[in-house]
Amino acid sequence: MTCVREAVVTIDKLVNGGAGFGRVDGKACFVHFTAPGDVARFRVTAEKRSYVEGELIELLEASRLRVTPVCPVFGICGGCNWQHIAYSAQIEQKEEIFADLLWRSGRVERKHILPLIPAQGPYGYRSRIQLKIRIKDGRPHLGFFRTKSHDVVAVPDACAIAPDDINRIIGKLRQLLQHLPEPHAVPQIDVSRGDDGSAIIIVHYTGAGYAGFSEFLRKENETLNFADGIFIRGKNRSILDKVFGIEELSYRVPEDFIPGSSLKRLSFSKGGFSQVNYLQNLQLVRLVWNWAELTGREKVLDLYCGNGNFTIPLAGFADCMVGFEEYGPSITDARRNCEVNNISNVDFHCSDAALEVKKMASAGARFDVILLDPPRSGAADVVSRIHELKPRAILYVSCDPATLARDVGILKKNNYEVVRCQPVDMFPQTYHTESVTLLKPV
Repeated sequence: MTCVREAVVTIDKLVNGGAGFGRVDGKACFVHFTAPGDVARFRVTAEKRSYVEGELIELLEASRLRVTPVCPVFGICGGCNWQHIAYSAQIEQKEEIFADLLWRSGRVERKHILPLIPAQGPYGYRSRIQLKIRIKDGRPHLGFFRTKSHDVVAVPDACAIAPDDINRIIGKLRQLLQHLPEPHAVPQIDVSRGDDGSAIIIVHYTGAGYAGFSEFLRKENETLNFADGIFIRGKNRSILDKVFGIEELSYRVPEDFIPGSSLKRLSFSKGGFSQVNYLQNLQLVRLVWNWAELTGREKVLDLYCGNGNFTIPLAGFADCMVGFEEYGPSITDARRNCEVNNISNVDFHCSDAALEVKKMASAGARFDVILLDPPRSGAADVVSRIHELKPRAILYVSCDPATLARDVGILKKNNYEVVRCQPVDMFPQTYHTESVTLLKPV
């Protein structure tokens, strides 16, 4: 019989991944749902030569940074990491984590890192959620995955990080599930909203009765009014079948938000990508514009351009822009956004960013400014070659400090140095951090 080991640790700080960090018997120790200053008894769940991982049992001394979590299922639901920590302390810890990662992996000195921009509201910010559905005791449960599990934790009265209009939809969907014709055939429902409150839902459906299921959703929406647009995603995940309503959502970059610019409205189609925090996305747009220092004469390259989130607001300040994005529907969105906003100096192309950079570098192409906003995995293949395009400035928008640090290290080897980094809190109550980094040639 295996003996379960318990130990006590004093938590010194938080680390990337969300856990609290301390030392036990000379080893690094990581325990989730702790806070700096806690003295915690924990159960060892994994132990290696240099570190220990544990599960919190009880607090022997509670940190002064602790607050009461807003959500009654916090710590069970896997959606949030840090509701037990005061928001001001979350900001401080994110700054430290960000700076530590950039120094250890990218050798970026702390003097180049600006104070993190906090969210205007630490709750109610998410414009997009994925609700999981599981059948328990013969009844469908709607919610989110339990931490490190595919077990579903039912959403309580409201999700704390979702806005009121999405929580209203969750309530309506809960009613819908009570008489769903094939509950086992609906594993997930995606909800997205525009900044005007319009909402599209995508119902994941694994059954065979498309026509009947589609009609059921349409009739239920007439009664419950849970969405402005409804789509079904079947076993072929690349296809969305329309049930009802609108096919795109939108958000604004207000007039003069970038000095001298007109109102820009950017749309994205059903199932397309947009930032989950519209207000903080505006901070990113303004940072990129400010640091690009465009004079109207520049040739700008936008890699991983999506629906033109940065390209469209910046286009009026450059001579010409070129955007590349591998996801075809986003390029369709970007081209439509050009038309709607009367932009004529941008060319969007559906292609792999790394492949296009390689081709352009081989052809001797040149750009004054290069902007990239890659996925969480980063852009190692891209940054290994973009120096060949001779930009005077590289603006790297990142949602993962670890891959950013790795890619910055590659750029430094190619004689680009970090001028400044600006972390932005796009995801309050979690350890995730968005950022903008400016690099220039040595």
